[in-house]
Amino acid sequence: MTDLRPAARAPLLGLGFVALLLGVAGGLARLGLAVPAVGAGIAWHGALMASAFFGTLIALERAVAIARRWAYLAPASSGLGGIFLLAGYPRTAFALLVAGSAVFLAASAWIWARHKALHTALLAMGAFALLCANLVLLSGRPVESAVLFWIAFLSLTIGGERLELSRLSPVPRFARGAFGGASVLLLSSALAALWAYRPGVRASGLLLVLMAVWLVRYDIAARTVRAGGLARYIALCLLAGYAWLAFGGVLLATGSAFDNGRALWDAALHAILLGFVFSMVFGHAPVILPSVLRVPLPYSPALYAPLVLLHASLALRIAGDLGLGVPARELGGAGNALAIAAFILTAVAQALRGAPPRLRAPSRDS
Repeated sequence: MTDLRPAARAPLLGLGFVALLLGVAGGLARLGLAVPAVGAGIAWHGALMASAFFGTLIALERAVAIARRWAYLAPASSGLGGIFLLAGYPRTAFALLVAGSAVFLAASAWIWARHKALHTALLAMGAFALLCANLVLLSGRPVESAVLFWIAFLSLTIGGERLELSRLSPVPRFARGAFGGASVLLLSSALAALWAYRPGVRASGLLLVLMAVWLVRYDIAARTVRAGGLARYIALCLLAGYAWLAFGGVLLATGSAFDNGRALWDAALHAILLGFVFSMVFGHAPVILPSVLRVPLPYSPALYAPLVLLHASLALRIAGDLGLGVPARELGGAGNALAIAAFILTAVAQALRGAPPRLRAPSRDS
């Protein structure tokens, strides 16, 4: 047997969720809220969320896809990197994150070599972007130098997955080629920003806007939003995420994130990395969780509650960044954290509800 059993995958997912929990707490502390948070969670908030949490989560999904034990070294190393970062050993942590993303890239290349297609190439490019981000951290450069690579990693990964599904709908060949070209340029702009930061950020912002427009136009979600049940829920998650991607891209492309202080930088990054990325997580979880852990996650309208809270609180946070003031930013940030917690609790409740009777906790009457 070359693959890991679902029960053996759960601890790897747990490592990622430790990074998520303490990374979110660190983010709230950075906003000025009085929450218990370790110093590393505050100082390395971005690395914990992007490299440790998403690096572990997506690498685990990729390892399950290829069903090779060696591929699980990627989520294991990335997850341990988050633990070492929280423990106060950043150099060791960054070395582990680099190792994890290198294996993740190898797994992605393994998929591309066996199924050469545009979407598998984009997935490999996303993995390469994560490796670049972690190498930047290991080199001692400022965290800001890794941000565009994190954005490229997540955007290319999501874009590749959506491009794969676009095969179910008629997408002109030139449109698929245009999306691939924009993806290559997005990764190139992140690399260029290492030497010319502001032009690289502006170019990345413009490309993100173009990718968001493409996704709204050609993603199957534009049609499944008219369906019902789970299909409609996923489509609404995706379309709302694309709107935030475009908004964040506009802030980066116009230079607003530079010209008006750190507040608009916060707005641009969280529009993309929270509004876009976590909306994708909320939408894809009912599909991904059963495939990774073999745990059913039945659809329920209750899933809409954390989704609405996520977008409403993010809008309030960004309104604070745009001028409404610090209280709105803090309240919106607290709402963001609450939305993520509410989604996790809702997903766990639905998973328990959908689990076979033998896996459920016995009732008091039994």
